[in-house]
Amino acid sequence: MDEIAPEYDVVVLGTGLTECVLSGVLSVKGNKVLHIDRNDHYGGEAASLYFDSSLLTNLPLCRVNDWNIDLVPKLAHGQRRVDQNPCLPPERFQEFSKFQQNCWATNVPAKARVPRLPFAKVPSDAGEALRSSLMGLFEKRRAKKFLEWVGEFKEEDPSTHQGLNIHTCTMKEVYDKFGLEDNTRDFVGHSMALYPSDEYILKSGMAPETINRIRLYVNSMARYGKSPYIYPLYGLGELPQGFARLSAIYGGTYMLNTSVDDVLYDESGKVSGIKATMKDRDNEAESMTFSTKTKKILADPSYFPGKARVTGYLLKAICILNHPIDKTDGSDSLQLIIPQSQVGRKHDIYIAMVSSAHNVCPKGYYIAIVSTIAETDANHHLELEPGFERLGKIEETFMGAPIPLYEPIESGEKDNIFISKSYDPSSHFETTTDDVRDIYRRATGEELVVEGLREGQKLAEE
Repeated sequence: MDEIAPEYDVVVLGTGLTECVLSGVLSVKGNKVLHIDRNDHYGGEAASLYFDSSLLTNLPLCRVNDWNIDLVPKLAHGQRRVDQNPCLPPERFQEFSKFQQNCWATNVPAKARVPRLPFAKVPSDAGEALRSSLMGLFEKRRAKKFLEWVGEFKEEDPSTHQGLNIHTCTMKEVYDKFGLEDNTRDFVGHSMALYPSDEYILKSGMAPETINRIRLYVNSMARYGKSPYIYPLYGLGELPQGFARLSAIYGGTYMLNTSVDDVLYDESGKVSGIKATMKDRDNEAESMTFSTKTKKILADPSYFPGKARVTGYLLKAICILNHPIDKTDGSDSLQLIIPQSQVGRKHDIYIAMVSSAHNVCPKGYYIAIVSTIAETDANHHLELEPGFERLGKIEETFMGAPIPLYEPIESGEKDNIFISKSYDPSSHFETTTDDVRDIYRRATGEELVVEGLREGQKLAEE
């Protein structure tokens, strides 16, 4: 541990992915950063857990570090890995593996405990649209024309706008223009553009953003082949540590096993410093108490529960399989989205499956995490049933109580304490990326620009 300085530009509390991204970015930008976590490990809610396989009653014993299970599984667009995603560290800090498939469930009845029904790969271009089993013959042609238009679309060129006022129209008007059916609108919006709900469809001016999201999907698919996604070797928990290493290179100070005893404020009500205690890992009786000044604090909601509100509850089940998911050609990894419209819900159900190909479990095993937002006060297992039905035989299932999801009550500008959001059930980085950008904007007054992050240059527009 480095010597504690009398003052830091920013103190970051919690080593979840969001906080570590911001710590790394701010350090590269030239800020003096102190990063603290009450735990003795990195990752927070986004950690990857090692556990003893003796806890798995149906599986043979393995080494402890053979199992490395994400608490929050997230995938990244391959193209965004290169030039747009602030949630991915420089390549020298993290290795990634390709994801095999991105699938979309079809014709799922609302009743639980039904036979597993087919799902299909989401098409990535006009050619795949013509071959897709997600659509009938005439709808395939309409989808082909739509995807061809997306590929040719230029926001600054009205001749490519199909006669639409692209900056004020809704996506419903765009879909109507091409005559797309409801199921096509569903998989385009949820599995290609990665919107978590249908709210975007009726918002005016959403067309350019939605089209850019679809283009990102298509470009990532073209770059990586079977799927547009990549995934960190050894699990998502490696990402916070990658950003911690980045921050340390640029002078950031990290302190694990450290509790914040008090937050200090000046006469105007803005934060002015903290008092904290670091415990010795080997001797709990030994500790070091210190104080330091700071002008800003970035923190996960657990450090300031009075500054956050509950917006819902996350349901999540970790399932251990000894086989790939049926009807996926033996894929070692996939994302499967079960649309809310097909199961009578308000929220999609997500499945993220990884395997030994990603160094997260022993050879011959698969880890599938099923997640969604709770919509009832009981029978949470049944809310995830459409996901369980698609996994086939499950060797072990771990499902805890619903997890509260938090968001900040205020922007943080009054006291310079900026709170992050909890991680949602989606199996991709889009909402986490949005939160990183939002916190950076609130805390610095600048827009986060990622170009140059890989070399440690130009992280924000001046």
